[in-house]
Amino acid sequence: MTTMQIGSRQGALVLERVIAAVRSVAAEQIMPRFQRVGHVRKSDGSLFTEADMAAQTALVEALQRILDLPVMGEEMSAERQGELWTGGQQGIWCVDPIDGTSNFVNGLPHFAVSVALLRAGRSELGVVYNPLLDEIFTARRGCGAQLNGQPLPLRPAAPALRHSIAAVDFKRLPPGLACVLASQPPYSSQRNFGAATLDWCQAAAGRFDLYLHGGQKLWDYAAGSLIFEEAGGSVCSLTCDDFWADELWQRSVIAGLDPEMFAQWRDWIRSRL
Repeated sequence: MTTMQIGSRQGALVLERVIAAVRSVAAEQIMPRFQRVGHVRKSDGSLFTEADMAAQTALVEALQRILDLPVMGEEMSAERQGELWTGGQQGIWCVDPIDGTSNFVNGLPHFAVSVALLRAGRSELGVVYNPLLDEIFTARRGCGAQLNGQPLPLRPAAPALRHSIAAVDFKRLPPGLACVLASQPPYSSQRNFGAATLDWCQAAAGRFDLYLHGGQKLWDYAAGSLIFEEAGGSVCSLTCDDFWADELWQRSVIAGLDPEMFAQWRDWIRSRL
């Protein structure tokens, strides 16, 4: 299979095959290594394991059998990622074989496999799988988002900003904004579990009302942002109203499931930059 129009019956078939591939890779390459694998640190300080590479290799093979397109993975050099992105004019797969590797290495039960299909710089299909909970979040552009086949979101947003729960990654935020959020937050409570792809999905499900991140790589947001938008969420970056028009390789996130609360959240954040 070499071509696909997302939203068609063929698109639904492709999604089914991606789901099957992700489940298979998680079962065969990731979970047998959970709490049983050593690790090294990459040049940027992040962790890397044999499981990351084994899962990425298996995903590349499986995805190219579904659609013969380039596959860009987190565990590739920046030069190779750039080459694949430039060459993927007809479409490109984007893979994070284990998002939350630090959690995976330390035995914390919160990590995921993420796969997205992008065309013309925007995601058209997204799958994020949490193998420990057997939760698989999926979306195709224009077709809504689901968790294990159930439409998202699962619950309504909080009634007001001051009652909301926010997912916030403080580490990558501008220092002044991080300090104000820590001392005078506009929300009720904050969480950060160390897996950006799952943060998007928890927000899409309504488990978080708000989301804030200072800068994500493409594989962190490619699948999750589509799932979130297809669940009805609103998203922008710290400086750009069109989320998809901002910096490709290091994109900040302001997001909210309820449109009115999102606007309040966005305005509050930007007024403190």
